[in-house]
Amino acid sequence: MFAAYATRFDAEQPLNGLELGDRPEPVVPPDWTVVDVRAASLNHHDLWTLRGVGLGQEALPMILGCDAAGVDADGNEVVVHSVIGATGHGVGADERRTLLTEKYQGTFAQRVAVPRWNVLPKPKELSFEEAACLPTAWLTAYRMLFTNAAVRPGDSVLVQGAGGGVATAAIVLGAAAGLRVFVTSRDEAKRKRALELGAEGAFEAGARLPRRMDAVIETVGAATWQHSVRSLRPGGTLVISGATSGQAPKSAELNRIFFLELRVVGSTMGSKEELASLLSFCTATGVRPLIDTVLPLERAREGFTRLAHGDIFGKIVFTP
Repeated sequence: MFAAYATRFDAEQPLNGLELGDRPEPVVPPDWTVVDVRAASLNHHDLWTLRGVGLGQEALPMILGCDAAGVDADGNEVVVHSVIGATGHGVGADERRTLLTEKYQGTFAQRVAVPRWNVLPKPKELSFEEAACLPTAWLTAYRMLFTNAAVRPGDSVLVQGAGGGVATAAIVLGAAAGLRVFVTSRDEAKRKRALELGAEGAFEAGARLPRRMDAVIETVGAATWQHSVRSLRPGGTLVISGATSGQAPKSAELNRIFFLELRVVGSTMGSKEELASLLSFCTATGVRPLIDTVLPLERAREGFTRLAHGDIFGKIVFTP
């Protein structure tokens, strides 16, 4: 079957390890199923995999891709929850949780094998392309906002780095839930787009904001950390799920964190139950993932290049 996969690691030029071509059909252990992939979305996690983060040399070659929507062996339209081993279903109770591509072959292929427990019904209101955007970036944003930041309608939220997958999801979900969403970006066009998506205010990176925030959604890391901490009201919450600009800020702002009793919460992906809630949220509100580009899987290198250069707003989706 045709697939996009990693053959080696290159920390500086990750696309050097990306190959497109034939790979073996999925192995299907007991309690697993095969999903015919109709759409799969690209994440920064895929670039980090090509850099060698979270994956050992012995696991190569590895089919990339965490997210997918497709049709299961019984003909049902499904969405794949990409966290394997969180409950032991299909892998055993002692196996630690991993994302697809960290141990098991991923979704950038014509077919993918996952535990039966990891498939959810795809709402008929969502296209395969839309549904494929939800399980990583959108689920991450959903958990950051509503579980870990625990914000409520009317609360103010700063989303750092408008344009990325998680940031875009947080803007759309937050606005739909009645939050006062503020964003930052170095790019004027991305700030304008964020306003069109429902943000109340859009500012240059590091700019002084009109009010202190109840919560900050942080995925950028070192470049925005100080601004994130300084933007919070006393007792506010900073939720971090990534550090695309690096993990070592010039100052951790420890004095401000303890003096103002700020909460710093790490967040990784989300549960199957949260993904089901996200699917219901999209169905009930009419919210849909913002898709930047849909490409055939044969043009995966083009999608990876655009993601690496930051030349996107929303998700890149591949269709096998």
